[in-house]
Amino acid sequence: MKKKILIHIGAALFTILILVLLQRLLMPKYISTIHEGNLIAEYYDEVKEHEVIFIGDCEVFSNISPITLWEQYGITSYIRGSAQQLIWQSYYLLEDTLRYEKPKVVVYNVLAMKYNEPQKEAYNRLTLDGMRLSVPKLRAIKASMMEDEAFITYLVPLLRYHSRWSELTEEDFKYMFHRDTLSHNGYLMRIDTKPVTVVPKGKKLPDYRFGPNSYDYLERMTKLCKENDIELVLIKSPSVYPYWYEEWDEQIVEYARENELTYINFLKYVDEIGIDYNTDTYDGGLHMNLSGAEKFTSYLGQLLKEKYPLPDQRKDKRLTKIWQKKMDFYYAMKADQDEELKEYGYLKSYGAVAQSIEEE
Repeated sequence: MKKKILIHIGAALFTILILVLLQRLLMPKYISTIHEGNLIAEYYDEVKEHEVIFIGDCEVFSNISPITLWEQYGITSYIRGSAQQLIWQSYYLLEDTLRYEKPKVVVYNVLAMKYNEPQKEAYNRLTLDGMRLSVPKLRAIKASMMEDEAFITYLVPLLRYHSRWSELTEEDFKYMFHRDTLSHNGYLMRIDTKPVTVVPKGKKLPDYRFGPNSYDYLERMTKLCKENDIELVLIKSPSVYPYWYEEWDEQIVEYARENELTYINFLKYVDEIGIDYNTDTYDGGLHMNLSGAEKFTSYLGQLLKEKYPLPDQRKDKRLTKIWQKKMDFYYAMKADQDEELKEYGYLKSYGAVAQSIEEE
């Protein structure tokens, strides 16, 4: 009897092992393309001593450089950003982050306030698949799912990706058990340039009001920060597209005033920052390249330093050693991208060729 039980247990464990291995093999690796898919998971391997946490969409992970904040101001920071990160995802990522550390300042980019409902499974996956299993992840899944999605597929991704057999490449086998670090504390570097050739005008909308769901999660975020003695800063990053309506801006200004928060629309300070849309964007104005990100970060860092108690951590030898390695990686990638641009004319190993707005 005992022998049969042991055989059944062994068979069950073997089956589970095979399923785990299959799941690791079939899940997308996001190494050679769509690097955004690795951003959320990379955080968990970090030394979690960050004074500033950035949350939001591509307007944070493409436009802000934590390395620049460290080099110029001695501020430790991390970007918990992901592609088209919706505000409820941002909120639950903040909850998730507070399980590991409590920053002094949280900076939220407000572009996603325009979305009141879930948008697309592909973007959900780029955020949710990388989160470790936790109560915040479960709640984020529930808040994000499209009508045709199944909750279980986020808990057992094999059920979603089982059909990827025909898409498997050498990369899927190579990165089954580990992933290369692709970001710099959540910042995705691009040094190539594609200037703004057209500044899009916003199409007339039937209703400019942000939805109740978006406001609900912004209020939750505000409350969570206040409960934890964290300063919440709202920003609109200086990307010219997607279009940011004045009617939207007025609503955020009013919300910030009512809740005694700082809100800065950096589109109004482009000249002061020194951003040149001919040289500081890699895709026609959606995202900053390295040059633009460093300019914006330098300006933002000065504001944070002046307004909040963020001491210069470069005096800490232990942290300096940690961040020196980060700086070495940062400048090594910059040099590698320089070489790729010279050899191929585009960044072959760093995502898709940039497209300008007018080409989309």
